Amino acid sequence: MRILFIGDIIGKPGRAVVSQLLPSLKKEFNPDIVLANGENLAGGFGLTPEVVAETYEAGVNVLTTGNHVWDKKEVMKIIDSEPRLVRPANYPPGVPGRGSVVVDTASGTKVGIINLNGRVFLPPLDCPFRRGDEEIKSIRQQTQVIIVDFHAEATSEKVAFGWYIDGLVTAVIGTHTHVQTADERILPNGTAYITDAGMTGSFDSVIGMVKDTALNRFFLMMPMQFKPATGSLALNAVIVDADPVTGHAQNIQRIVRCVC
Repeated sequence: MRILFIGDIIGKPGRAVVSQLLPSLKKEFNPDIVLANGENLAGGFGLTPEVVAETYEAGVNVLTTGNHVWDKKEVMKIIDSEPRLVRPANYPPGVPGRGSVVVDTASGTKVGIINLNGRVFLPPLDCPFRRGDEEIKSIRQQTQVIIVDFHAEATSEKVAFGWYIDGLVTAVIGTHTHVQTADERILPNGTAYITDAGMTGSFDSVIGMVKDTALNRFFLMMPMQFKPATGSLALNAVIVDADPVTGHAQNIQRIVRCVC
């Protein structure tokens, strides 16, 4: 089976890219399921019910998130009721929403999706390694095909998690840094790995945001209101092929598509 994972979608420009390019990507790759990180859907920070619905309408099946999931208070209207919207599983008990989901695909194979947040240079949540273990054990009772969105700042933490969980999940796909890495591989026990899937939005920017604002932030060290940039739009994604019985990955491929 085949999974398409789209890197962090940045604001309205990113949503427009998905709407424009996803139909052709589906024709080209024929994925069984489309996943995307959506924590930056609304103005570059957070989510609202409207932009979540728009992204589903564009053809995304499940949205993962990360540390920006709570940036728009409107997300509280749907975080408990929308089963295809996943927040990091290692938030403490009692936090709204869900950290994983199992969905049916058209081929009949179930796919489990787990979202975890790293702790290096990010808020100190519960241990993603231990919480990941718990989620994986639960999901493997339903399916062997499991995709982990590991949302983290530090490359070392992402790589460590990939090695730790090798053979227990189909793929570990890193998100958060908005820069696609060139280290995709199949680990020895059958887990596909990439440190970061990249982003979908403007590449005439500083990780999706207007350049001048970002530069002023670095020079002046004062709070700035960031807005998504609009030039040089493109999509970053990865395709993972997997054995639906064992859940082991067979191939992982990076994708870069520009809006012409």
